[in-house]
Order: sequence, then C-alpha cells, then structure tokens
Amino acid sequence: MKKLILLGATGSVGTQIVDVVMHHTDLYEIIALSAGKNMKLLRKLLLSVHVDTVCVQNESDALILQKEYPDIRFIFGEDGLTELARRRDYDLLLNALVGFVGFKPTLAAINSGHDIALANKETLVAGGELIQKALIKNNRHLYPIDSEHSAIFQCLQGSRRQDALKLIITASGGSFRDLPKDELKNVTVEQALAHPNWKMGSKITIDSATMMNKGFEVIEAHWLFEMDYDQIDVLMHRESVVHSMVEYCDHSVIAQLGSPDMRLPIQYALSWPSRLPLDDELLFSLAKIHTLHFDEPDYERFPLLKLAYDTGRKGGNLPAVMNSANEIANAAFRNGEIPFTDIEKVIADTVEHAEYQQLHTAEDLSQADALGRRLAISRIRGR
Repeated sequence: MKKLILLGATGSVGTQIVDVVMHHTDLYEIIALSAGKNMKLLRKLLLSVHVDTVCVQNESDALILQKEYPDIRFIFGEDGLTELARRRDYDLLLNALVGFVGFKPTLAAINSGHDIALANKETLVAGGELIQKALIKNNRHLYPIDSEHSAIFQCLQGSRRQDALKLIITASGGSFRDLPKDELKNVTVEQALAHPNWKMGSKITIDSATMMNKGFEVIEAHWLFEMDYDQIDVLMHRESVVHSMVEYCDHSVIAQLGSPDMRLPIQYALSWPSRLPLDDELLFSLAKIHTLHFDEPDYERFPLLKLAYDTGRKGGNLPAVMNSANEIANAAFRNGEIPFTDIEKVIADTVEHAEYQQLHTAEDLSQADALGRRLAISRIRGR
C-alpha cells in the first residue's frame, strides 16, 4: 500500500487523481489532502476519502470544518501546505495545486526525503533550478503528471537518455487556434474557457489559449529531462492524440498516443514502472480518428511561446517574474479587468522591465515572484 498526500484535491487534476486512487484502493491510500476554498466539493470528497488531516486556504473554513469533523485535523494556508509536505509517514506527494503556491511544499517534501508526482507547472517554471538541486542532494525522484511530460517520460523508457536528440511537445492551440489575431481583442472569458479537446481548470485553460501554458511546458521539459532549449521543439497538433514525441540520434521518432484524458498520465505517475488497467471508455482507435495534423507554431500569433523560450534561456529570476506576471494577467482577464490581448502585453512588459538576478535560495525566488506581481499590477492599473 502506497501512502499519498494530495495537494489540490478539489481542482480539475486533483479530482481526477482521487478518481484514479479510488479505482485502486488495494494499492494507494490518500492519508491527507489540501482543498483550497471549495468546501462543498471537499465535504463530498470526505465521504469517500478517509484522511487524518486536511489543509484549506482560509482559517475560518478550517474552524468551521473542525467542528463538523472532529476526527480530522484541519490546518490552513501556506504553512499548512508545508506542514503536510514535511510529514514523514507517506510515500509520495502529489502536487496538483495551481500557481506559485505549489513551490514551497514541493521543495519541503523533497528536503524531507519524499518523491514527487507533479502537476503544478509553476514549481519548475519559477524554481526549476532550486528543485533540481534539491532532488540531486536528497536523491529523490520527480514523476511528471502533465500529459506532455508524461508522454516524453514514457517515450524515454527502455532507451539511453544520452541517445535522445530532441523532445517534441505537441500543442492543441487552445480555444482560439483558428481565430485570426486581429479578432482576439473582444473575445469573452466564456469563449476562452471552451477548450476544444481537454477539460481543465480555468487558469490553465486561459494559459492554453495564450500558449503561455505551452511555453511553461518547454521550461518544465528543460528541467525534467535536462535538455537544452535548442533541443526542445513545439509542434501544433489539433487532435491532442499524440501527446509528445522523442527524436533519437538515429532520427527515429517515438511518440506516445492516447485519449485526451488526464487519468492516464496520473495513473502512470503513480504506478511507474508498472502499468495498471484503465476504464474501457479510454479505448483508443486510430481507425476512428482517421487523420492527424501537425504544423509549426506561429510565434507572431503566439508571442508568449517565444517569450518563454527567451526567458528560459536567460534564467535567473526572470522565469519566476514571467510566471507571476502571468498569474496576475490571467486572473485580470478572467475578472473582466483587461481584454484577452492585454495578457501577453502585461507579461512581456513585466519581463522586459525586471532586472535580472541570480537565484540562490527560496527567499530569492519569493522576491522574484513578488517583483513580477508588483510590476504586472502596476501595468494593469496604468492602462
């Protein structure tokens, strides 16, 4: 029985993690979790998931829940997340949080001797250098949950890592992949949230529409697989059937294909190096798909993808600044404060005006995150 701690249990990925675990209760047990603000969904989860500790975002919710569930200990906030991560009595931390808030508990878990199954992009985007050093120091492992990185991870199995020539990350293009750039200014939040292939949380769906998400995945791949940015390509693939590919030194290409369902990479991160059965509804047939399309990305159409490459190459505090600026701009669009096309403007302007600094500590990273937020907020207010 593998004991798990799940961060972000009420989010899109978190609920699917619970679904996978509940289908294999003979192998996995969630002993503690975090749940943000969605108390209605948390109460529903607690009917089937039996945990000893729950972390929520707000102290007021923790106090209310403590009275309702006296047999469960309720904690709250970022300190609560870190407390869960530092526990000694579990085998794997599953991080399905959204945003920079996922970094500290990931680092704490690694330093406490735990392996990580990671769905929180911002951890590696902002702090990949620090995470990599911690993994090496503590001899720990990080298993990717994102479908693209899980695909690369699967394509690398059975081959020597040094024989990999190039990583090829596929991109659906998001909600507005067929919309000309000059028609983007007046798109609505509802339109942006209507992803053609995947069911995801609101923040990541907007990131997909701007292709910031794909830029983040490039930076993640750099840290996960220790590949230079010149060896990481993005390929447009509207069907979301080929999740990613690896080209080897003999120019053979191995691809991982499957239905666009996050339960597949979630389960592989849990079961590696074994594979477990999944529902029959995920049966996959190329004959029914008929055709697959691939195209080069248009960096003028998706400037945030190019910005991610440029920022990743520069390194230091700039990826963290870019990440925090994106969190601010993405939320501002969803809240109706800026038009869709201003997301990329706010992020690019923030990165341009941020002074480069090296990262040595987690405190350096927190300062970089705060800098990006301040600059992005000032640009939104000054529009």
